[in-house]
Amino acid sequence: MNILVTGCNGQLGTELRLQEDNHASHRFYNTDIEELDITDQMAVDAFVAKNEIDGIVNCAAFTAVDKAESSKELCTALNTVAPAYLASAIARRGGWMIHISTDYVFDGTAHLPYQEDATPSPDSVYGSTKLAGELAVTKFCPRSLIIRTAWLYSPFGNNFVKTMMRLGKERKELGVVFDQIGSPTYAFDLAKTILHIIEEGVRPGVYHYSNEGVISWYDFTKAIHRIAGIESCKVSPIHTTDYPTPARRPPFSVLDKSKIKKTYSIEIPYWETSLNDCIERIRNNKE
Repeated sequence: MNILVTGCNGQLGTELRLQEDNHASHRFYNTDIEELDITDQMAVDAFVAKNEIDGIVNCAAFTAVDKAESSKELCTALNTVAPAYLASAIARRGGWMIHISTDYVFDGTAHLPYQEDATPSPDSVYGSTKLAGELAVTKFCPRSLIIRTAWLYSPFGNNFVKTMMRLGKERKELGVVFDQIGSPTYAFDLAKTILHIIEEGVRPGVYHYSNEGVISWYDFTKAIHRIAGIESCKVSPIHTTDYPTPARRPPFSVLDKSKIKKTYSIEIPYWETSLNDCIERIRNNKE
């Protein structure tokens, strides 16, 4: 198959590129803004037609959650309009689309893990535009599969793990919120699952994916420092109200992964196992 991957320089896109050699029977067209402006409908249509694209993995998104509150137009263009263009273009070829979404489509007021059929209720510009993107993809591409994920991290780009490792070395004390609960997602694991789905065949619908286990950002930070061998920084738990941000974060964003595990017969690694692997890779890249 000819497969278009958007956002190839982001965390998930990079992990996909590194694993594509294991799927040499397909041809991957890895693109970012330099190669393809997905907010340009004519450019998207032309690229998909010219390269006879059979499927799209859309990793591109506006993910700066706080900045989104003051950049609604750009956020909408990338998270809502662009997915609609991609979905329409691939649908005309009878192809499939895997679209990456987020736990931010929920407001986080639940007390049990969110299943795919839970009613979305976004409480931020980022969440609202991502939900609208989901609806657009589903509307325009019958063969679409949406994966909602959360707390994404990797050895690449900017993310919570790398930030906490850096701050742990720079500061003597850190305050991290303990009243936001969720499950981290190692981009390597998600990329592996996406490629597995491509091989098994896209079964349309909405799916949830994150690593197994549940923690707070405070607990996550403590684990990051312990695994990375950072002992000089004291990490203290703080309330969300002590650390105000422009965008509201879901206080509870645990996703139920039963559907994707059953449908694709996969096992999802425990969050700490994956964190160990990521930190080891970060260390090796610096050596």
